This record gives sequence, structure tokens and C-alpha cells, in this order.
Amino acid sequence: MSRRIGKLVALVLFALVMAGTTGWGALVLYYLAPGSTAVRTGAAWGFAALGLAAFIGLFIRRIRWIGMLCFVVALVPVLLVWVSMTPTNYRDWQPEVAVLPYADINGDLVTVHNIRNFSYRSESDFTPAYYDRTFDLRRLDRVDLLASYWMGPAIAHMFISFGFGDDHLTISIEARKDRSRTYGTLPGFFRQYELFYVVADERDAIRVRTNYRKDPPEDVYLFRLVAPIENGRRVFLDYMRDINEVREHPRFYNTLTTNCTTMILAHAAANPGHVPYSWKVLVSGYTPEHVYENGRLDQSLPFEELKERSHINSAARTADQAPDFSKRIREGLP
Repeated sequence: MSRRIGKLVALVLFALVMAGTTGWGALVLYYLAPGSTAVRTGAAWGFAALGLAAFIGLFIRRIRWIGMLCFVVALVPVLLVWVSMTPTNYRDWQPEVAVLPYADINGDLVTVHNIRNFSYRSESDFTPAYYDRTFDLRRLDRVDLLASYWMGPAIAHMFISFGFGDDHLTISIEARKDRSRTYGTLPGFFRQYELFYVVADERDAIRVRTNYRKDPPEDVYLFRLVAPIENGRRVFLDYMRDINEVREHPRFYNTLTTNCTTMILAHAAANPGHVPYSWKVLVSGYTPEHVYENGRLDQSLPFEELKERSHINSAARTADQAPDFSKRIREGLP
């Protein structure tokens, strides 16, 4: 009896794996297979139909092994399509992500090239501009976590700003999109975008969100991280090294595993005792709360009050193009 139950459990588990693999394989063919949209759609539906037939066949003893064999054979070209996709730095990129940053590291002096500082008239109407600047790690005195919300409390874009006295360098990890596509959550699972480090002046990276994005509008919160400044220096250097690595060896962005939030924690792992992974990292809107719960934000206020006081949209709109933008958006913050 127990043997029969064990076989049934194994069969159900295999059926669940087959169902998941069928859905994954169909989407791989839809997004990555060569050919026109019609060809890719047909291939996706064909694989899904075969997967469904094999799934049903699992529960019919006389055709079970034939169905499993057919499914495995059909899975081979899906895997070949998946592994054949390689990331590249050579596409017709959207202008916001067209220029790759990089850094020269010489001891405590780090020269960052291609810092983005666009002049915006609207979110989509701007004049591209870039500059280079040398930062002295000995002058690093703060690291801030920024969270930008646009669709409720559960979803947010996370990025980091490093402060060197009056100079601030913002780094946002994003999906690199070419001119033929916009961002979509589901395509982000299927190697549709490369990983991109937006290395920007705060007047660019923050103002585009607070002052120019209207559909939907974004709410931006700025939290000062609480940790030994030496930790910040290690994280900054880890960012710089990976920025150089991506320039030489591009990587794919992934909606779940390699995104704006998970990559921040990956860089934080350069330090011992870093903030651990949690479901609040995957549901990114709750990441600031997770960081707070782990003692990396100001503990003198309840989190909800801290978050309310960290909202910077009004200050950013008032400061706008002021040369002391970074100072003015921080006035009165905890």
C-alpha cells in the first residue's frame, strides 16, 4: 500500500514539473525562437499542446512512457533555443541606456566615465549629456537607498546614491531596452533585456522620476543607510568592478533573479553581516521595511513615520535644476 502511495506521489510531482516545464518551454519558443511572430506563436502553441497530451498520458499506463519520451525529445530544441541566446552590448539602444559607464580604479581614486546628466523637458523629450568625475573614496560619507513607487505599495524600483561631501553619484540597475521594445515583466524572465547600470547625476536619476514622469506618476523616498562607512566603500568598489565587467561581458537582466533590488543585495554581500534575502526583496516595495527591520535605517522613528518623512517629491520639484539639488532634497530628512 505504501509503495503504491509513493508511486502516486512521485507521479503527481512529475506531472507538476511537466506542467511547469510546458509553460516555460512555450514561452521560451514564443519569445526566443527564430522566425516571425506567427512562426514563434505556432511553435509555442505546438509545444504547449504536446505538453498537455504528455501530461494527460502520464495517467494512462499503456501510453505513459511514450508520452514522456515524446515530451523529452520535444524539450531538446527548446533548451537549444534557450542556451543559444547570448547577451550583447551591440543593439540600437534606447537613448537613456545607450552609453555604457565604466570606471578607472587607482587606489582610493575612482574616475567614473559617462555619468548621465540629461536635460529634461519631459520624460521622453531630453538632451543627452554625460560627464566624467573622479571620486576620492576617503571622502565617501553617506550611502542612501532610494525607492520609487508607481503602482501601489508592493512594487518599487530601488537604487543607491553614494555621497562624497557635496557630490553624489546615483547608480540604478535596470533592464537595457533597444528601440524596438518597451519593458514588460513577463518578457524580463526570458532573456529579452540586457542588464544595465545607469550611473547618473542625482539631478537626472531622481528628477526624471519626481518631476517628469506623469503616466503613472512616481513617489520617491530617500533613506539614509546606517552602517560603517567602510562598508559603503567596499560596496562602491564592488559596483565599479561589476560595471566594468558588464561593459566587457554583458549579462541578461531577469525580472526575478537579476533586477534592481536583488543586485543591490548582491553588492551588499561584499560586507559581512549584510541584510539577508527575504520575500520582501522579491516583493520590492517592502524592501525598505526589510532594511529597517535589519537595523540599516534610522531606528528612532517607527518605519511608517520614517517613510512619510523620507518622501522627497515636493523638495525635488522645488529644487528642480538648482546646482545644490542634492543638498536641498535632503533638508529636514531624518
